[in-house]
This record gives sequence, C-alpha cells and structure tokens, in this order.
Amino acid sequence: MKTTHDTSNPDAKGYFGEYGGAFLPPQLVPAFEEITAAYRQVSNDAAFIAELRGIRKHFQGRPTPVYHARRLSQANGGAQIYLKREDLNHTGAHKLNHCMGEGLLAKFMGKKKLIAETGAGQHGVALATAAAYFGLECEIHMGEVDIAKQAPNVSRMKLLGATVVPVTFGLRTLKEAVDSAFVAYLNDYKNAIYCIGSVVGPHPFPLLVRDFQKVVGIEAREQFLEMTGNLPDAVAACVGGGSNAIGIFHGFLDDPVALYGVEPLGRGKKTGDHAATMSYGTPGIIHGFKCYLLQDGKGEPAPVYSCASGLDYPGVGPEHCQLRDEGRVNYVTASDEECKDAFFKLCRLEGIIPAIESAHAVAHALQLAKEMETETILVSLSGRGDKDLDYVLENWGTGAQ
Repeated sequence: MKTTHDTSNPDAKGYFGEYGGAFLPPQLVPAFEEITAAYRQVSNDAAFIAELRGIRKHFQGRPTPVYHARRLSQANGGAQIYLKREDLNHTGAHKLNHCMGEGLLAKFMGKKKLIAETGAGQHGVALATAAAYFGLECEIHMGEVDIAKQAPNVSRMKLLGATVVPVTFGLRTLKEAVDSAFVAYLNDYKNAIYCIGSVVGPHPFPLLVRDFQKVVGIEAREQFLEMTGNLPDAVAACVGGGSNAIGIFHGFLDDPVALYGVEPLGRGKKTGDHAATMSYGTPGIIHGFKCYLLQDGKGEPAPVYSCASGLDYPGVGPEHCQLRDEGRVNYVTASDEECKDAFFKLCRLEGIIPAIESAHAVAHALQLAKEMETETILVSLSGRGDKDLDYVLENWGTGAQ
C-alpha cells in the first residue's frame, strides 16, 4: 500500500503537484495575498492557537467521539465499522472546525464581515455561528434549489443573524452559489473576508481549510488506538469539495491504512446525473483553482446532481487530486439508492440519523466490510441529518418495511 505523500504541500504558489494555484481577477490578488500573509502569521502564533483550542474545547465540544457501530456491523456481516462522530460537533457537522478558524482569522485581520457560499447549509450555519460568536456581519449565498431543499438550515442561519442571499441563475445550486459569493466578495473585499466552505478555491484556502480540519484526523487516530490498540484497516469519508475527507485522511496518510474517498454517483453514470468528479472528470479550472473537473463539450463546468446538496459540485479539492494521482487514496462512488439504504440502516440499527452526505461514506463502508470480513473500518460521519428530514420524508418516506 502506498503511504507516501508530501504533507508539507502546497508550495509557495498554492500548488499540490499540478493542482491548485490562484487564478484571480487582478483586483483580488492583493486581497488573497493579505489573507495568505495573515494566515502564515497566525498559524505559528501561540496566542491564536491557544484561543482556537479553547474554542474547540469549550464552545464546539471537541473532541468528538469515535463510536463502534456494533449492531450495524453485526447486521451487515464482515468487518467492524466505527464512526468518527462529527455529527456531535456543535452545529451538527465538521464545518464549524474551519469556520471558527476563519472567523478568528477575520478578527485578527480586522475584518467586519464574513461572506460565503453554502450547499447543504451546514457551512452556512457554521459560519453564521462563527459570525455571531465573534460579533461580525455574515452574508451567505445559497442556490434557490438548495434553499427549498434545506429549509431548516436556512432558518438557522437567519436566527443566527446572517443574511441569506438566494441565487437564481443557472442550476441554482452549489456552483452558482460560489459564483455569486465571489462577486459579492469582489465588491467588498476591503471590509470582508471570503470564507470558502471546503478545501477548494484559490490559494490559500485549500491549505487553510485543511489545516483547520486536520483536528478530525488527529483526534480519530489517537482515539482508535486507545479503543482497539490498533489502527483501522480502512478509513472512508464522503467527498464533494472534500473538507471532511482531507481532515480525517491527514491523520492516517503516513500509516498503512487504506483510504477511501466516496463521491456521489447520483442516478448513475449512464444518466449523467452524478457528481463523481474523480471518476469521470478531467483537469480544468473552476473558481480560481485547477482540479479534476466535470466538464461539458465546451470545457465549461458540467451540470451535476446528487441527492446530497453538499456534494453536488463539479470540482474537488486540489490536494485530493494529487492524492488520486499518487494512488494514496482510492476514490470510489455510491449511488443515491446505496446512500438511501445506508441512511435507513444507520437510523434503525444505531439510532443515528446521518446527513445524506455522510450516508455515502457509510454506504461504501457497508460494501467494503463484506469484502474485508474481519478487519476494521473507520467512517467520517461528517454531519447529522436534521437538515435533510424534509427531503427524506418527501422523497424516501420513513423507510418502514
């Protein structure tokens, strides 16, 4: 098994191998250079690190536990499945890990406003939470399709004081929300900071978000060793932009542990209704960085689909692209139907309602467990499913037999 990956990446220009970089309008270059310089300063600042650690412990409720899904494992047969419970992180997902870091960075830089996009709404809720905590304004751009699909999270953002901006052009989902947020930032970059919601976008955000999310993998490795005396044989996480996955993978990159990034196959390859970038994409540029990208015949980002609003993005984080090319991470897929099955199994067998995004990783773990038979699999349960209940009940029902 390949276990070599240069964890000092990216280089000074923000490249992970041939992916990443910063393709920006000239007026935004100084703004991103300012963010880069500020992050370099705080990443080695003892006071900044101590404040962030205090926030993680006393506000977020970290560390989140690792849990042995015993009944799910027994019912499925094969390897034992464990869950890293990011659904128990404050606000219900891993997103707060980087949002509190981004909010603290904005405070350090003297910014007054946080601007971001959101798909499933978890990043939006987390950033609105960070803005309230630090006393900052917050503006969240969200596609109209996702606003209708994720109504509970929209209400949470508004309760926390954020302005939710409906995005009405294109497919009205995550890609368009990013487009809209970039324009808003372009018009207000002196007073605001754009808090990207994943390990995507121009440098330094793939680096910055990864570093804030590495806490997941650091905790999980230590916890799993304490629980079992061994490392897991495999780690699985869902991949849209890839923030939860890169966070947990970084805890195990130097270990002989198989890593699986699970992308949404949606309704299947033949229908074209999917967002499986690593499986079917080719290198291209989107939102100011180079990555594997699902593209149409003209080289433009292609329309994508997933039952999980947080995964329907045509690109993917540049470090994931490097890990794919190196062969260090196996990028696989789970369909809507496989995700649905895993969702209800986790509900009924463990009393855990997962985010639909996270259910993709659970789906692959169930399949992998049968092949492995007696080993162990650690799944990044990246979020809880409260936000998805309206969608689930309308489209999948209650799962009653």
